[in-house]
Amino acid sequence: MTDRRSRSRERADWPVRIVRGRVGEHEVPPEEAALAEQRLASMWELVEQAWALAGRTIPDYRRDETPVRILRGGMPQ
Repeated sequence: MTDRRSRSRERADWPVRIVRGRVGEHEVPPEEAALAEQRLASMWELVEQAWALAGRTIPDYRRDETPVRILRGGMPQ
């Protein structure tokens, strides 16, 4: 737990910059910004395009069957 706390303290000093949504050079007011559902929908379109460009089909497996590699402390296992 101590390691987790020290990492949290280190992150507390990270610089953060808030960037509002923009269309071209015009800033979009927050009330007109895309909703989360719209953002996810646009991401799915990008995913489909990326897989198509790679010449591959999008994998179809359950979430618990997703191949993953766990990295702990930055070292592959």
